Amino acid sequence: MTDRLPFVDAHVHLWDLDRLRYPWLTPPFADDGPNGSVEAIANTYLLDDYRADAAGWDVRGIVHIDAGADAAHALDETRWLQDMADADGMPNGIVAFADLSDPQVDTLLAAHAAHANVRGIRHIVNWHADPRRSYTPRDVTADDGWAQGYARLKAHGLSFDLQAYPGQFPGLARLIERHPETPVMVNHMGMCIPGEEAEWRDGIAALARLPHVAIKLSGIGFTHRPWHIDQARGLVLAAIDAFGCDRAMVASDFPTDRLFGSFADHLNAYADITHDFTPAERAALFAGNANRLYRLGLSL
Repeated sequence: MTDRLPFVDAHVHLWDLDRLRYPWLTPPFADDGPNGSVEAIANTYLLDDYRADAAGWDVRGIVHIDAGADAAHALDETRWLQDMADADGMPNGIVAFADLSDPQVDTLLAAHAAHANVRGIRHIVNWHADPRRSYTPRDVTADDGWAQGYARLKAHGLSFDLQAYPGQFPGLARLIERHPETPVMVNHMGMCIPGEEAEWRDGIAALARLPHVAIKLSGIGFTHRPWHIDQARGLVLAAIDAFGCDRAMVASDFPTDRLFGSFADHLNAYADITHDFTPAERAALFAGNANRLYRLGLSL
């Protein structure tokens, strides 16, 4: 590790394959999806496994992001994580799954929000004209029903974790602007697809103009496989430049990012890229912003 920065990990996944069903971690595995084959991480991954991966870092807290359990088990995942947090202290924040296009989503949002550590919702909505890149068969973010579900987040005090592609950002920015009380965290630097850098820059600029939107520095391997630090540097610095050091958060995305490199590979890269930033800026990027934006209340 480059230096021992306090770290609040803004994007972690845990799963117990004997407890809940995770369709994306269930055979058969294939290389032609947006993540490539996930067979290498299709094993139970719990807090002790995370701590082993993060052993070289001063982890002060973690935010668990929905890990792709079967939609029918969304609330079961939240209950399991809250029990874990009550017993262990982590995860400090929970971002749960809800399908915002479901007309009955309000019931699930209320049930999630009743758990002390729940802070937000994620509904992966990546759609791309190339079906090999898409996570969904169509762009649900263009539907009135999805927008109505999104509008209900405010009533439950929930933020939204946005995982989408840059081509969707202009339309999403218009929706997000109408709901300034709902904080938004853009996942994985906005998932810039090689060859579509101009669209990515325009998309994150549209989102960055909204003061209640922040971005996570993570997931470089989703769109750039293999990735290298010089290529990552341009995207990381552009994301920070767009959002500022007070609205960007370093995150491991482990164990998913293990598909693309070790914990040290990713975190050391972010540390190296930001090496010349001020101590206050780095403290914000690696810990302070995640603590504040996810309302964790940690003493750093």
